Amino acid sequence: MRQQVIECRPDVMLGKPVFKGTRIPVELVLRKLGEGATEAEVLEAYPRLTRDHLQAAVLYAADVVKGDEVVYFDLEQAKTR
Repeated sequence: MRQQVIECRPDVMLGKPVFKGTRIPVELVLRKLGEGATEAEVLEAYPRLTRDHLQAAVLYAADVVKGDEVVYFDLEQAKTR
């Protein structure tokens, strides 16, 4: 589903992920949801979007962080070496 509604094009919003056929960045929708906006509020503010767009945005974010690698570094232990 994500590939069907989200695209990255260098000529649209500097290549940031947007919803196909719009200039609405995925980041904007995720930020609004993260700040406490309801699905209904987001959909009212952006009538071109649907619930499927919001679900695709969340799945996109999950895919992005899935690839993150966390490296823990103990600064105190490093000083003693």
